[in-house]
Amino acid sequence: MHLVQDENGKSLAHAHGDDHSHCHEHSHDCSSCGGDCSKETVALLTYMLQHNEHHAAELEQMAENLKKLGMDDAAKQISEGVSEFQKGNMRLSLALTLVKEQLKEA
Repeated sequence: MHLVQDENGKSLAHAHGDDHSHCHEHSHDCSSCGGDCSKETVALLTYMLQHNEHHAAELEQMAENLKKLGMDDAAKQISEGVSEFQKGNMRLSLALTLVKEQLKEA
């Protein structure tokens, strides 16, 4: 379990069970904030990035565990997947930075 923040900055406990169900929404309807969703967008992007980074770390650990079990081929596939996942996280991080910079200029 780890803590995440919702779009209002409230800390929430977030756990992953075997079924990986989520007890929270990942979307936000901008009509509820008068069309200016900048704070909510930053909060959601921040959350999504942290969430994805957490999953990447979990997958890296899984690959290590598979290596220890002698399942090198499966471990390699997961490691390669994590590499691709991290590339996506870099793009998400860049998008978050660009959004923050553009909001500062506005």
